Amino acid sequence: MLREQLGELLGPVVANLGYELWEIEYAPRAGGGLLRLYIDSPDGISLDDCEKVSRAVSAVLDEADPIPNEYTLEVSSPGLDRVLRTQAHFARFAGERVKVEMIQQINGRKRFQGRLQKVGESEITLETDGGEVSLPIEDIHRARLIPDV
Repeated sequence: MLREQLGELLGPVVANLGYELWEIEYAPRAGGGLLRLYIDSPDGISLDDCEKVSRAVSAVLDEADPIPNEYTLEVSSPGLDRVLRTQAHFARFAGERVKVEMIQQINGRKRFQGRLQKVGESEITLETDGGEVSLPIEDIHRARLIPDV
């Protein structure tokens, strides 16, 4: 719920600066939570980009005050092993290797690793060592790119 609210509030701010708001994480903690924003752009992300977004987002957060407790704001690049959460994320990285953890078992398994072959509106298809497997996006607990290094 908070993630969606923050996405609606901060997404346009980040987009107006020329970046994509890739992911939002919030971890409440005793003594102050941690709000982490991951931003991306076709040219990559520099420290200056993170600082620019942090300043703009801080002003909006101070005014809207969507988080009642104290927190620390961090702005970062999603990295090479970035989280994939939305259909658009999966579509952008079609053909890449990913690892996926499901909420519930599919074909007796919860964890899959393979090449992202197809991306539909509501499911992805992976080419795994055991053949193709289709996974509903809404049932994915966590998915990450496997970087080629």
